[in-house]
Amino acid sequence: MNWRIIAIPASTIPILIIAVQFEIKPEDIFAIGILPFLTAVGSIMVKLVLQGVKFAYIVRKYLGPVDSVSKLTGVRMGSEFIKFTTPMFVGAEFLIIYWLHKKGISTSKSSWVAILDIVTEVLAGGLLSIMAGIIALMNGAVVVAAIILSTSIFVTTLWTILFFLSSKKTFQIPSGISSLVKKFGKDKGEHFVNQTNQWMQEICSMSRKNFRTKESKKVFTNGFILSIISWIFYGLSFMIIANGTGFVIDIFDSLMAVMGANAIGNLPITVGGSGLAEFGIVAYLNNLDPFNFEISIDSKEWSAVIGWRIATYYVPIAITWFLLVKLALSKYTKSSIS
Repeated sequence: MNWRIIAIPASTIPILIIAVQFEIKPEDIFAIGILPFLTAVGSIMVKLVLQGVKFAYIVRKYLGPVDSVSKLTGVRMGSEFIKFTTPMFVGAEFLIIYWLHKKGISTSKSSWVAILDIVTEVLAGGLLSIMAGIIALMNGAVVVAAIILSTSIFVTTLWTILFFLSSKKTFQIPSGISSLVKKFGKDKGEHFVNQTNQWMQEICSMSRKNFRTKESKKVFTNGFILSIISWIFYGLSFMIIANGTGFVIDIFDSLMAVMGANAIGNLPITVGGSGLAEFGIVAYLNNLDPFNFEISIDSKEWSAVIGWRIATYYVPIAITWFLLVKLALSKYTKSSIS
């Protein structure tokens, strides 16, 4: 975990480079105003709370009263710290699986619930990002559109297909890989292969069992709707910051800009999309031309981008870290559910 703490200050390097390159001073950021800044922070926190509520809803529907809604919501919010400090925004699902397993839930059930939570999030965000990519393409921004569409389509398709195919097919480690692991890992390798295959078989069995019911379809739909709403609040955060600088943008354009930036941030290059998110918004807003930063983009726009990044990334990092330590990694009593 220590390397994640080190990664946080390292992620500020792109912002410092932008500030120096385009002569953004602290007073330019302060010009946003305390009220718009706090409102934007509130907007991103609503997004995180909605994610947590969705997780609590899914858990209690499939696993019963594992814990209180507030605790489940807080744990899910805390897990976002892992995403914030990991390339491609992954890792939260592993913490959730770990936490549920320590609560006495079997690994297969924990994994299935965590995957369902992530899939609704990825599908909602992916569709909005694809929409942003299509708009970029229609405006002739081929490079921006290609990056947004390639990353969003890949991530969305991978998660969605694997999740829905699990209800029709039992996945196992490919025989070639299985043989190599057993050959070089010997007894430990064979144990790993057997355990992994059993885990995947149990998850697929749960998918077949749950997808046959109307209740499961309802849970998935409700989860998807909550995810869409949460992403809208994410888009709202940039509009609030931008308007605070005097750079006026409506909610739809703001949503498309941040979703395009989110897709670009999924490239496995930097921690938490640092630098990539800023690049994504500028590329999307600057006449959708990623190589022409100075036309149409002045200090107001750059101040908005930096202020938005601080409000929606660095402030939530501190909050989610606190929740991670206090809730997800705190002492607990095992549930009787297995």
